[in-house]
Amino acid sequence: MNHENAPYRDPSLDVEARVDDLLARMTVEEKAGLMFQHMIVIGDGGQLAGPVPDTNIPDTLQAIDDLHMTHFNLLGQAPDTRTLAEWHNRLQERAAATRLGIPVTLSTDPRHHFTDNLGTAASAGAFSQWPETLGLAALRDAALVERFADIARQEYLAVGFRVALHPQIDLSTEYRWSRISGTFGEDADLTGDLVAAYIRGFQGAQIGRESVSTMTKHFPGGGPQQDGEDPHFPYGREQVYPSGRFAYHLEPFRKALAAGASQIMPYYGMPVGTDLEEVAFAFNRQVITGILREELGFDGIVCTDWGLVTDAMLLGEPAVARAWGVEHLDELSQVQKIIEAGCDQFGGEARPELVVELFHTGRVGEDRIDVSVRRLLREKFRLGLFEDPYVDVEAAAAVVGRADFVEEGKAAQRAALTLLTNTDDVLPTRQRRLYVEGLTTSRVTVATPGEADVAVIRLRAPYDERPGRFESMFHAGSLDFPPAVIARVRELAGQVPTVVALYLDRPAITTPLVEAAHAVLVDFGADDEAILDVIAGDASPQGALPFDLPRSTAAVVASPSDAPFSTEDPVFRFGHGLRY
Repeated sequence: MNHENAPYRDPSLDVEARVDDLLARMTVEEKAGLMFQHMIVIGDGGQLAGPVPDTNIPDTLQAIDDLHMTHFNLLGQAPDTRTLAEWHNRLQERAAATRLGIPVTLSTDPRHHFTDNLGTAASAGAFSQWPETLGLAALRDAALVERFADIARQEYLAVGFRVALHPQIDLSTEYRWSRISGTFGEDADLTGDLVAAYIRGFQGAQIGRESVSTMTKHFPGGGPQQDGEDPHFPYGREQVYPSGRFAYHLEPFRKALAAGASQIMPYYGMPVGTDLEEVAFAFNRQVITGILREELGFDGIVCTDWGLVTDAMLLGEPAVARAWGVEHLDELSQVQKIIEAGCDQFGGEARPELVVELFHTGRVGEDRIDVSVRRLLREKFRLGLFEDPYVDVEAAAAVVGRADFVEEGKAAQRAALTLLTNTDDVLPTRQRRLYVEGLTTSRVTVATPGEADVAVIRLRAPYDERPGRFESMFHAGSLDFPPAVIARVRELAGQVPTVVALYLDRPAITTPLVEAAHAVLVDFGADDEAILDVIAGDASPQGALPFDLPRSTAAVVASPSDAPFSTEDPVFRFGHGLRY
């Protein structure tokens, strides 16, 4: 197809004129396709994928040619950087061959950390690897956060990612929640300061050809989940505000919007016990139009979280549509309610025929559809996708995982380590002989605790095992360590000075560890060598806790889920962190 004579292709025109021209050429079917963003996978050898078994992910060609979709979220790891870049260019070539040649906007969940969860993040792979955002919060350094985001932006751009489905700025006021590792912690002020830096690093002063747009989530703050259960699942659908702190959870979003956040994602949860309608936030006109659009003045893109309308298969298991509070409505009415709430795009869905039917039956006017389509087209033009949607494969291979980027990530891993206790200055160990458990290292260590000067045991924050492949990826439930783990720490500590290196993807009840071990060193995403560098004194811990550490599970249960710093007599306070 030759689109060269179309005014919307002319970069000398202003963006609004180009949007007007393209919008006038689009059919309702093409407009509807723009309003859906689904997952996509890379086919064998970097080809465009066919149907994905046991999922509702459409064949890539069908999605582009028949459904008129031009927004996709890449799922999982890429085989390698070159394959990813080549696949991206094939995807754009296919989009260019359609009637209007609208380029694809490719998005991704976080890819620069350690979490590997099909629904929330992919581990770094070829990209530079940094601590989770909790670790960035532990460093309390806005300049470092902006530097991280700038590096991530460069790596994303190199392979064609133009929308980051992050940052996640929920506040971790309910310590049992499984999504805390992706947040900046419990404090609204710290989160707001860091998210502003994060957005500047990804987007720049304004959206342009070198930007990656940020989809800040989860509006209006997804932290206060009842009993800490996650609304990916029916038993976690309720979000509660027993202390009336709804406004506290909005505070980081105010700073994100002031920093220029381009897109917003509401969470799955439904508010319970407030003056708001008890329906999931993307269906909630009071929240999306009333608060986000009218009160806060946001006129950017609002995209729902993934899978609100269509029942699907995920990892070979059934996943129900997350239409909390409106389960009784049919699919058509659910889509109508989302649009009327003020949302522009449906995440994790490939059902544009529903919007087309709403138009043809008179339930949603074309003028309302055009409001959302304008926002979505405007973003593509601002990102420069119509000028050059392709990537340079050789440059991608040189940029992704660049040596200096990798080293900056490792330096941040080491610095973010947070020292809780250090009895008799057991750390740093310097040249002392080490016995290790739970770590893999090429350093010289001894085979038994009896031969060692210091023992190091690496642990993870506890959680309750949940059934199912997908559900088991969400670490929720108990914060107490199993008795066998505590017994092993006590056994080691009875033989040799013992250091516990503890990964926290959410708070844990550290009381028995603190009582038994000689030192407790916390990480929020670090490899074994980074931990051993700090233990040996080759680097020093610079982190400070981004949340309180509670004294007991009973204290967590008794505290209101929406209130920060509310558990009774915590073992360590927000900001605690020793140095050496």
